[in-house]
Amino acid sequence: MKAGKLTARGLAYVLRAVGRKIVKHHRAKQTPHGRQTVGQLMGHGVATNSIEVEAPKLFDRVARKWNVDYAFYKVAPDKHLLFFKAGQADAITACFSDYSKRLLKRTKSAKAPIREQLKEAAAALARQPSHKKERTKEAAHEDR
Repeated sequence: MKAGKLTARGLAYVLRAVGRKIVKHHRAKQTPHGRQTVGQLMGHGVATNSIEVEAPKLFDRVARKWNVDYAFYKVAPDKHLLFFKAGQADAITACFSDYSKRLLKRTKSAKAPIREQLKEAAAALARQPSHKKERTKEAAHEDR
């Protein structure tokens, strides 16, 4: 290729590279939405609040429906802090009520472990009367 002249192939390459750079710059300027890290959420520059949550996966499903920005911070093995924007408090309240309904429904429908089910079945079987027929021999009559 001579200096100053671009072929069609070279021009297409340059245009694609410029397009990729524009898209990359555009994505960097957008603020993330939905679930994100605590650092990203704090980077929005707005006030945040937090609530303690037990089941983050269940909350994820509910929060997608309400389009809220939130982040989890793990405090203990089964405890997470949920950070959210203070301006979205109304949406979080509605989202949290839906989450708590689902959490209560899930705990009610949780089955007992199999060993407990077996113990209960054995106890119920022991309480029932036996269905076996008792067979006894009748005394033989001498007059026959």
